[in-house]
Formats: sequence, C-alpha cells, structure tokens
Amino acid sequence: MFVFAGCVLFFRIKKFRPQRVRVRGKGAISSVIAAREARAEMTGLACRAPWYPALSGQTVSKIFVGIDTGGTFTDLVAVDLGNGRHYYHKVPTITGDPARGILDGIVELLDQNAIARHDVAFLVLGTTLATNAVLEGKWARTGLLTTAGFRDVLELARQRRPHYFNLDIPKPMPPAARDCRLEVRERVAHDGSVVTPLVEDDVRRAVDILKAKNVEAVAICFMHAYANADHEARARALVQALWPEIYLCTSGEVLGEFREFERFSTAAVNASLMPIMDRALSQFEKGVAQLGIAHTPRVMQSNGGAVSPGAVRKMPVNTFFSGPAGGVIGAVGLSRQLKAPNLITFDMGGTSTDVCLIRDGDPAKKSERQMGGFPVRTRTLDIHTIGAGGGSIAWIDAGGLLKVGPQSAGAFPGPAAYGRGGTLATVTDANVTLGRLSAQSLLGGRMAMHPDKAHAAIDDLAKSLRVDAVKAAAGVLEIINVNMMGAVRVISVEQGEDPRNFTLVAFGGAGPLHAADVARNMGMSKVLVPPRPGLLSAIGLLHADVRGDFSLTRLLRAESVNVRAFNAGFAELRRRGTAWLRGEGERKARFQWSADLRYFGQNFELIMPLAQERLSAIGLARLRAAFHKRHKAFYGYDMPAQPVEIVNLRLLVTAARKAPPAAKALKKVVKKQIVTENRRVWFADRGFVQTPVYQRDHLRAGWRSTGPAIIEQMDATTVVPPKAIVQNDALGYLHITLSTVRKDVK
Repeated sequence: MFVFAGCVLFFRIKKFRPQRVRVRGKGAISSVIAAREARAEMTGLACRAPWYPALSGQTVSKIFVGIDTGGTFTDLVAVDLGNGRHYYHKVPTITGDPARGILDGIVELLDQNAIARHDVAFLVLGTTLATNAVLEGKWARTGLLTTAGFRDVLELARQRRPHYFNLDIPKPMPPAARDCRLEVRERVAHDGSVVTPLVEDDVRRAVDILKAKNVEAVAICFMHAYANADHEARARALVQALWPEIYLCTSGEVLGEFREFERFSTAAVNASLMPIMDRALSQFEKGVAQLGIAHTPRVMQSNGGAVSPGAVRKMPVNTFFSGPAGGVIGAVGLSRQLKAPNLITFDMGGTSTDVCLIRDGDPAKKSERQMGGFPVRTRTLDIHTIGAGGGSIAWIDAGGLLKVGPQSAGAFPGPAAYGRGGTLATVTDANVTLGRLSAQSLLGGRMAMHPDKAHAAIDDLAKSLRVDAVKAAAGVLEIINVNMMGAVRVISVEQGEDPRNFTLVAFGGAGPLHAADVARNMGMSKVLVPPRPGLLSAIGLLHADVRGDFSLTRLLRAESVNVRAFNAGFAELRRRGTAWLRGEGERKARFQWSADLRYFGQNFELIMPLAQERLSAIGLARLRAAFHKRHKAFYGYDMPAQPVEIVNLRLLVTAARKAPPAAKALKKVVKKQIVTENRRVWFADRGFVQTPVYQRDHLRAGWRSTGPAIIEQMDATTVVPPKAIVQNDALGYLHITLSTVRKDVK
C-alpha cells in the first residue's frame, strides 16, 4: 500500500564553501529553508530524491524510529524492517531543553540495541511544542497588517465573554498586541472585486514601525482575501523585500476560508509560532545530523499525517495535536488488526489525558479547535484533552474541597515518588500509597521509586483534609477518574454516541492504571490494553502517512449555474495539493474531495464527501439529496424546499507509506504462570486485597485469569479489578472484561 523512493547522498567535500551562504538574521521562512538546503548540499547531505529509502531493490537503511515527547516522559520505538524486531525505550523529558532529551534518548535506544546510525531510514517526531507555547503564552512577538478599520478584529472576536457567569475571568491576550496591529488602506469585496486598491506606502510605513517594535513575525490579514488574495500577495512581496529576515505568512496561505475572525486568529497564531518552531526544529535537525543519521526527520501533524520540517515551519498550527495524534493512528492500526471497529482511545500520560472516538475504524475529526482562547481552523483528529495525568497535583481549594489537576509536577521535579525534589501529592503518589503502582522501580528497573516520599506527600494532604492517608489517596484517584470520565463523555455521549457500544483502549504510561475504573463507571464492559501501552503513540507515528489538507471558500448556491465556479475551485485545490506534494518529495497520492454545505441562512455547515473532483448538474442534485439526508440524521429534521449553499471546497492529499511489520505473535502457554509477588492493593469496592503481580513479558498467548491482578511491564502497569476477567491473546493484547458496570450513563 505504501511506496518508497530512493534518497541518494551526494558527497562534495572538496567543493565545500561555507562562506558563500549568508543569511541575515533569522531570515524569511522561505529564505531560511533555501539557505539550509544550500548548506546541506555543500556539506554533502543534499537529498536529491524523496526523503525515504526504496523498499524495492537494494536498501541501504532499514530502521524506522518513532519519538513521542510528552510532558513527563519521552517514548522511543525502533523497528527493524528486515526481521520485524521492535526495540523500546523510555526516558524522562527534559522540559528545559526538549531537543537535548530527545537526542539523548535516540542515542540510548540505538546504542543499547547495537543499531548503527546509518541504518536509520525514517525518523518521525510527535511534539507538543506548539501547544505548550500557546497555552503558556510564550509565542513570539508578532505584528499584524490588516485592512483599515479592522485593527481590532482579534479583540472584538465574537463579542462573547470567556465565561458567561464569571466576570473576573480576563479575556485572552491576542498573539499580536494592539500596538503591533497596523492598518493598511485597501479593500476587496466579498465577490473578489477591488473596492480600494492597495496603498503600498502604508505597507512600507508599517514595516518601519514594526521593525522599531522588534517583532519577530508578521501576519498579513486583509478583508475577503479568501475571494481575492492579490492584495495580500503584493503586501507580502513588499514586506519580504524590505525585511527579508522576518517570519511572514498571509491569511490566504494559512486559511483560505471566509469568517474574518477565525481567519485572522488562525493566521496570527501561525505567525507567532513560526520563530519558535523554526528554532526548535533547527536544533533537532542539526542534532540528528550530528548523530550520523542522514535522513531528514519527519514531524507528526494534528491530522494524523507526517510531513517534512519545511512544511511545519510554514504551518506550525498544524502540529497542535502532534503527539496525541500518534496514539490515535496507532489505535486505528490495532482496530484493523483485531477487527474491532468501534473504540474509544484513552491515552493518559504524566500531564494530560487525551481521548478520541473511533467508529467503524475511522477516527472523528474536527475543523476548528480553541487554543489559548482563540479559534484555530485547521483539520485535526477530534482529540479531547484535559489536564489529568500521573503528575497531576492534588490541592485544596478555598472551600476546603479536594481538587486534582490541571497543574502537573511534570518530569522535574515530578511526583514525590520519583525522588527528584517534588513534595506535593500527585496521582502517582496516590497509586504508590494504595499499592497499585510498584514501590520499587519503574522503566524495567532503570528508575528507582521512593515510596517513603510518596507516603509523606499523601500524609501532608491527609492532614490538611483531616482524614487518614488511605482516604486521601483514594479521594485523589476518585476525583481524577471522574475528571477523565467527563472527557470520555464529551467525545461520546455529547456527540450522540453510547460509550457502552465501544471498547476502551488504554494506553499511555498511566492509562492501564485507571482504565478499568473509568470504563466501569461509564457503563463500558470491555477494556483493551495494547502490548506496549506506554509507547503506543510512538508506535503510531511509524504508521502515519503523508497528509495535507487544503480548502477554499466558494460561497454559492448548489445550483447548476455555479458548476463552473465550483470546478474552477477544485482545479485550484488540485494545483495547491500537487505543488505541496512535490515539496514533500512525493509523486503518487490519493486525492479525496469534499464540500461544506448548509441551508441558505444557516451559520454552520456539514462536510459532505464527493465521489469525484468535477461536479455536474446531476452530481449537484445528488449532493443536495445526500445533504438533506445527513442533515436529518444529525439534527432530526431537513428542509428540502430550502436552497442549499456550498460554502467551502476541501481536498485531502494522502501519500501512503508502507507500514513497518507488526510485533511477532506470542507463544502459547506451556506452563503455569509464575506470580512474581503478592502485595496489598486497594480497590474502591473492596479496600485492600492481597493481589498477585505478574510480569507481562512472561505472559504467553492464551493466558487467562480472574482479578484482582496487577500486570507490570517496562512502560506501564495494568490494574485488573476483582471479578474482572483478563486474557492475553496471540498478539499480546490484554482483553479485560468487567463483571460489574453501571447500567446508566448520564
């Protein structure tokens, strides 16, 4: 299904002339990329063909590496394409220098398994860098050029307060401060006609002002640029000529759709992240090259596709759910492997929990997400994230009530049990206190635990609550489980889906610890734990295709008189998609078309898939009929007599890659399993129970047991409650069937 082409390295050491490449400052993003490519060619690392090796014919490299960087741990997986062997590694995340932590992890993974650097053919990274920058407000100082009279669009927004019933919550700060938002005289009408020509002197004057304010990035957002982007293109050319070192983007490049607030917001956020992402990727790429890995790394996008660093530098907003997307793609793979089409993913790490609904093997998707209080319109997997993880801190509010999260102890200082200086009680400390998590070590013995410090942290919390330590720890677990139930409810019950018809897939370092409790309280009877749950996101990265999403607005009625305009729009999308594909070093791809439809007078749309690129009068009639049917299915009614509009045209380009081989199947049970230890473990309905502890690596195919049980492995711990049945299948998946579940889901 996936096709690779060769990448040839040209060594030109004798022609190396570093002084010939000169880049002023940071460089306009295109200039920065071009200069780096020139330097790579002169140092002998120019890739003259697509970025990956051929799988047909002679193959020089054979190792695929996936890296998922979380708030607490960085997960790494390597797969040998020749023999199918999988290598796993997990290291604490270095929050102050994520690139350094990633590179150190790569070195450890390769050295521990005697893997030569030059054998690495494909390396893909999942990162939360863009998300953290927005949530923490650490974006670059950004300027905005906009149409005269529309300077305050970002602050006027939709004229809604962040919270209807709390007047003390401040409005979010825009990525471009008001004194850095400058007006330019120009105006284009909604139909693309020019009302006021662009006054180029205004652009030149704005450049001088923004230079004096030391901005690092500029977004150009003009009214109705989705209908005619000529003014934005001309303004971009002027800014780039006058200020070649600035990071620069236009709203038409970032989001060619109508609704000025969402378009302005997305473009401004994108510009504010360009310097941050460029610096981080440059450091990462340089480090990878210095390790002796010749192939350019890839970066996961929110839509589930892996792309080149150059594409990410231009559109960093596409990486907000980079890391969690890997877990969803991994779950889609196991859905196909196990023929289990309906899943709810439950990815609980050290800082956050990510959930996503997969129906009929297809993950739910969204076109808009709120990031830092601002809408960002970009195609993403519908992943709902909350601040609930193993490092979530327990605290007491002003009313004396126990709360857990969203603040996290992270990797450093981390939970008290890690012994890195953390003293506040966390979810991990509660699990250690209640015997659910090993008090000796984690990561296969490489990470020592400090149960005395965990108990001390929980004792301090218990004293403040005036209860004993067990009740305090149990309260922490109950609250975090309720919080995560709320996340599952958002992507299931609130979307009209009954979670009882789905299997909960538990992964992430802490997912299997809590999955059974969350599933039981949601009325779900089945929990599935992959062979390497703590590393599934990294594994999923290796299964990601190359994907690009493109859209443009054609706000016209779905009638035969407008067929030519629609087809012209599809032709423009094909041009953009083909150009992007060439930039990614791809030749063959699948083009999938869709359109946003609504009734005339409505304010929101439904996305309708299209069977082919070109529309006809007959095709439009069929599309309208399909829209009426879907509208009724979604909202309970339809209006066949009401005119239908096509609002946006969309294109998804997918260049499929050959997935690495799956891990080998387990052997059948040949003897009775040996229990490594028995320890007292707390369960909500039983209190402390003497519980057998198993090493998962010792389990064989067909192993079956009745809970309670604790199953430990290098990357995660699975808790099986009393009376639940757990079975290990031939591929190493744990299937947990819960005996008692809630009958109601509210």
